[in-house]
Amino acid sequence: MGHAQLLISYGQAFVAPDRRLHRSSMSVRFPDAPLLKVKGGCAVISDSVSRNTLAKQAGDLSVRGFLADYFSTPDHWDTKTSATRVLRALNSWCYSQSQHVKEGGFVSSMSVIVFRKREAHLFHMGDTLVFRLRGAEFEQLTRDHTTDIGGYHYPSRALGMDGSVDIDYTHLGLKQGDIFLFTTRAVRGTLLPSDYVRLIRQDVSDLDAACERLASEAKQRAQERGYGGDQFCFQLVRIDELPEESPDDPGLIYGDLPIPPELAPGERLDGLEIIDVLSRNAQSRVYRVRDVYTEREMVMKAPSPELSLRNAYLEHFLLQQWVVERVNSPFVVKVVKPSRPRRYLYYLMQHVEGETLRQWAERHPQASLVQRLDIANQLGKAVQALHHRDIIHQQITPDNILIDTHGQLILNDFSACHMREVDGHRHSGELLRQIGFNEHTAPEYALGDSTGRRSDQYSLASTVYWLLTGALPYQLTPNKLRSHTDLEELNYRSSRNHNPEIPPELDDALRRALDPQRALRFRRLSEFLHALRRPLGRSGQREASLQEPRRHFWQGVAGVLLLLLVLSWLLR
Repeated sequence: MGHAQLLISYGQAFVAPDRRLHRSSMSVRFPDAPLLKVKGGCAVISDSVSRNTLAKQAGDLSVRGFLADYFSTPDHWDTKTSATRVLRALNSWCYSQSQHVKEGGFVSSMSVIVFRKREAHLFHMGDTLVFRLRGAEFEQLTRDHTTDIGGYHYPSRALGMDGSVDIDYTHLGLKQGDIFLFTTRAVRGTLLPSDYVRLIRQDVSDLDAACERLASEAKQRAQERGYGGDQFCFQLVRIDELPEESPDDPGLIYGDLPIPPELAPGERLDGLEIIDVLSRNAQSRVYRVRDVYTEREMVMKAPSPELSLRNAYLEHFLLQQWVVERVNSPFVVKVVKPSRPRRYLYYLMQHVEGETLRQWAERHPQASLVQRLDIANQLGKAVQALHHRDIIHQQITPDNILIDTHGQLILNDFSACHMREVDGHRHSGELLRQIGFNEHTAPEYALGDSTGRRSDQYSLASTVYWLLTGALPYQLTPNKLRSHTDLEELNYRSSRNHNPEIPPELDDALRRALDPQRALRFRRLSEFLHALRRPLGRSGQREASLQEPRRHFWQGVAGVLLLLLVLSWLLR
């Protein structure tokens, strides 16, 4: 009879005079049932190249970093996509850190197995070792990537060694009773395959004891051969039970959660009472809700009940929550953890008391250029925070931006956002095409060209132009383009024609950020944001210079009044 979930046992052992100086690190993590079903469990080992204080950090950081980030990837990403993206991001971080270190670096060999359902997914870089013991068959699953320099072997293709990394990927079927052994290159020349089988099989009921036997014998053999035996580590993982076989169900991809039904004010879902329906469209429903236990007000976003599980938007839906969770900015709305387990597919965000940027502009037609530029700069910081996390927003418009009661801007809609691919590939905006273009959409989306961060730069600049002038930069809006020849009809209308207060250099910056040709816009968003900040500094100086004479006048008046008060007291 099959079992509902995957069950494993594991054991570990180190040989080291001082564990704190050990260059290797290893860990096993099997989460609780809901996450285990979607993401599986992981066993990881890393072995640093360096022999200095950074070595231990490199090993520990790579293991901790992988386990933290892998289990945080979107539920609808498959195992290979999730692990590969996390390892590439980790490699980029380790490589960048190594550039600031004079000796050694954050370089380490690493092997990971993700156990999910009835399968094992092995990811490998460098010269760490993974073996499988199945019955009497003992097999090495990893390849040694090493370079021989002066008689010493050094790992190649290791984590953090280069800006990009090649990852060996192996997909294996699991059998009940399979035992996987993780160890490091230090064990080479000590134990034979027959030794491994004998020492593990001696008593498989206690895997920690089996690891201790392996470590003890490896150390003894190393000392007999006259070399150091103080850097050994062993980790064993045994498959105790396998889940029953079941065909892939699209529902499982989304955590097995159904789409919520249509909800109305007064109705409840998972202890959340619907207060108001904020929006309804073909893709989603947005509700203002109150937690009946904590009384906290929040915003719930759920897919539209009409969507099928195969819909491209639904596939993207869980990415939205994952995106917002990773961005830490006061100008980006925050995700709220539900106080109880979810029984339906939705996510919760903080409730912001305020109005959209469009509503704010309608209510404040007399707002000064300085006030409007301050909002523009806040919006720029929000977009920059997304870009720092390799997230492209794709739909920056006045209706997706809130201004709270304190005048702070909050970017609050992520329906079209996507992750910029690690390898530099850009999506061409199929999702945005499904949701719908708007008057601030960059021309390349309508024309089906490649898109990226500079596409967000266009939408940001278009929204800022509208905020400063109340108009649009082109007579023909880019979302109406039909062919590349239509680009010639996009003739920029100077913002100074609508608002003479705008300095010429700011108008030039807007013109460049709004160039129909993506390649001709600012190379970095920070260059455009710098141009937005400059008038604020000048306005502040001008206001200060205007206030200076006024300050001297009132100081003079105060001095005369004080003198008259003293004279009246003396003449009494």
